[in-house]
Amino acid sequence: MCGIAGIWGSMDETTVKRMMGLLSHRGPDAEGIYVSPGDEGVLGHRRLSIMDPERGNQPIFSEDCSKAVIANGEIYNFPSLLPDLSRSHSFMTASDTEAILHLYEDHGPSAVQYLDGMYAFAIADDRNLFAVRDPIGIKPLYYGEKDGAFLFASELKALAPYCNNISEFPPGTFFHSKTGFTTFYHVPEVLPQRAPVKEYIQKLRETLEQAVTKRLMSDVPLGAFLSGGLDSSIIAALARKHMDKLHTFSVGVKGSNDLEAARLVSRKLDTIHHEYVLDADEVKAKLPEIIYYLESFDQDLVRSAIPCYFTSRLAANHVKVILTGEGADELFAGYTYYKAIPGLDSLHLELRRSVASLHNLNLQRVDRMTMAHSIEGRVPFLDLQMILLGQLIPTELKLFRPSMLEKWILRKAFEDLLPADIIWREKEQFDEGSGTLELLNKTLTTAMNKTESIEYRSRYPGEKLRSSEECYYHRLFMEVFENPNPILMSVGRWSHRPLWAA
Repeated sequence: MCGIAGIWGSMDETTVKRMMGLLSHRGPDAEGIYVSPGDEGVLGHRRLSIMDPERGNQPIFSEDCSKAVIANGEIYNFPSLLPDLSRSHSFMTASDTEAILHLYEDHGPSAVQYLDGMYAFAIADDRNLFAVRDPIGIKPLYYGEKDGAFLFASELKALAPYCNNISEFPPGTFFHSKTGFTTFYHVPEVLPQRAPVKEYIQKLRETLEQAVTKRLMSDVPLGAFLSGGLDSSIIAALARKHMDKLHTFSVGVKGSNDLEAARLVSRKLDTIHHEYVLDADEVKAKLPEIIYYLESFDQDLVRSAIPCYFTSRLAANHVKVILTGEGADELFAGYTYYKAIPGLDSLHLELRRSVASLHNLNLQRVDRMTMAHSIEGRVPFLDLQMILLGQLIPTELKLFRPSMLEKWILRKAFEDLLPADIIWREKEQFDEGSGTLELLNKTLTTAMNKTESIEYRSRYPGEKLRSSEECYYHRLFMEVFENPNPILMSVGRWSHRPLWAA
């Protein structure tokens, strides 16, 4: 996990270095810069060392030095790519990033079809720039323009001082300076397929375990978030099968459901468990910092970012890589609002839309909160094979009738690995189970009253602020950024759902 930044169409090295400075939390271990010999542009990299810590600094150059790559993320099929690539290329590192460059040398833009991972990267190819974002948008990338030059960076805050207009680089898309943007992936538009439940249970177990196993690839310590909910518990259980020791991490207010449930799972799995008790005063004091790193004021996103921020801070004391359960709710109908959707066909479409929308909502939260503490978050549920399988499984096996039990098929598939109290635990969102929501209700009662929020909303009618709480987050957002307006253009909103999902 790292931070990347660059400019193409200008030799403004000073701007790139300043952008790199604003991304230093994403890569505290090393930094590197590439200046095009033909005066085309500049690429900058901040490194969090995960693979080949000793030799994997970036940019990485091709053998003839005509190309250079900077990347953020991980290529999970790097081990399987290495034998073929080594026949025609001499690897200078054991870094998965070098495989990206050699694939591009051999296949050009179609190299993206060979990659399995989460990534955002840029390649300087003589006078051309080639930039890519992974299929789901797990890793962030944004772009803008300054004096006719193309700028890009891993976070909005790095571009805001220089670009009046910032756009999110679309997931599953590559950019070439000659041909512009090309989309190479969409969440599959497939209809659910009927099959015996036992077959889906077996396929689900196999596919998710493969997704977890490939994400254990690391040259540095790796752990798992463990809220005690279904999703994180399953990921921890599968990881523990393949690790001699597993560190797990949980936060919550004193006596919260998450802390109690996480302890139960940790005892079952025999993990090295760490927990942190949230304090109302500390949460309120940290809100400006959380919103600065999150780059959002969305009420739901901020609420869930709070426990994620403190869990990441806790984990950073012990590991550099963390597994999370993100994506399971969208694949298997975990949220309460799904129960209000009229009809299985509509539910199937909404689940697909939910997965396709994760890039600037929950995935943004996972990326920003982990990177705020210089650790790398990995999301096994959003493996491409898991996403395809999720579209194929009939929706009635997810939101099980007549009880309307969410994620039923996921529970059944892993009921032998975890205590029954965890498998059949009632769904609570991260901010609910950790006690964050109740804590905020008490803490923010004096932050902005109803009269103040009405006046505040009138000043920002285009933002459609939903509550006094969201008005308060928006006010903090406007305060923590010197130039917030370009960032506002890319803020994702949980409230932007179909009417029946509001």
